Amino acid sequence: MKKLFRFLILSFCVFSIQNSFSQIGGDNTFEFLNLTNSARISSMGGSFLAIKDDDISLALSNPSIITKEMDNHLLLSYVDYFADINSGFVSYSKTFEKYGSFVSTLQFINYGKFTRADAAGQTYDEFTASDYAFNIGWGRSLNPNFSIGSNLKFIYSAYDSYYASGLAVDVAGTYQSDNKQFVSSLIVKNIGRQLKAYNPENVEPLPFEIQLGLSKKLDKAPFRFSIVATHLEKWDLTYEDPSVPEETIDPLTGEKLPEKKLEKFGDKLMRHIVIGGEFIPSKNFSVRFGYNYQRRKELQVESKVGMIGFSWGFGFKISKFRFNFGRASYHLGGATNHISITTNLSDFVGKKS
Repeated sequence: MKKLFRFLILSFCVFSIQNSFSQIGGDNTFEFLNLTNSARISSMGGSFLAIKDDDISLALSNPSIITKEMDNHLLLSYVDYFADINSGFVSYSKTFEKYGSFVSTLQFINYGKFTRADAAGQTYDEFTASDYAFNIGWGRSLNPNFSIGSNLKFIYSAYDSYYASGLAVDVAGTYQSDNKQFVSSLIVKNIGRQLKAYNPENVEPLPFEIQLGLSKKLDKAPFRFSIVATHLEKWDLTYEDPSVPEETIDPLTGEKLPEKKLEKFGDKLMRHIVIGGEFIPSKNFSVRFGYNYQRRKELQVESKVGMIGFSWGFGFKISKFRFNFGRASYHLGGATNHISITTNLSDFVGKKS
């Protein structure tokens, strides 16, 4: 418990000194780095997971859970995004006894084809737009309870004739209890800068973020729950939507309505929280669900909220392959489908007698 207490104190200190980093979505470049890629993560809320069970699909978002048990694992992940947009990544892990465990990942997103047009509406040929990131993840255990990790990201973006590149680093630390049923991870993401800007006179910041995640597997039930706190570097994630004016005057009396301070505090707090759960009746099958409050508040339509912000999925193993599927509802127009396939290449090599 002393180790856990020290870890939580460290998390609080890092949170306290990072208030100056206030940019969130829309103020940064290379926002694709924060898109959900893993099917398992997508089904449990879409942020990251503080789960240490040798799943290579979690390594891209949390390098401190990279272990030697992932050695020679290969992952293929694909996202059927909206419209003609496609995204995904491929990862491979290798362990070197002296240096630790590594996971190399090629991440991409293709936005499809666009028709070129001038100010008068005259159309010409077509062009494409895409983003890429090559990640080198490293993880190492300091002792049975603590592990650390880092991602080095080489970023490249091409929108027609406009190009940009960048370099970023993630750093992370993970605590795991002695019985391996409680895990906590602290991650500082996208520390870096744009090396080449689309416009040389406008160098844009990267989507810096601090996240804290907890997961707990129940002792006597096949269930694990997960709680993730996002954007710890900025408290207020709300914004004024001009299409939904705030009601400050009572329409009957004409008097000013009292400010709902407790309700506003709860709204600001919950925008940082992502909740997920995993039902694991056997080691070869699991069912998952998640809820992302911020996604629901920002993308819902007032007249019909639906299942926006909710997600679900499942995972199963057949022979030498593990399949994961996740579906996340973003708005009434549709949802994303994530598919991940993992295998251990060592299983295809016959054991020597």
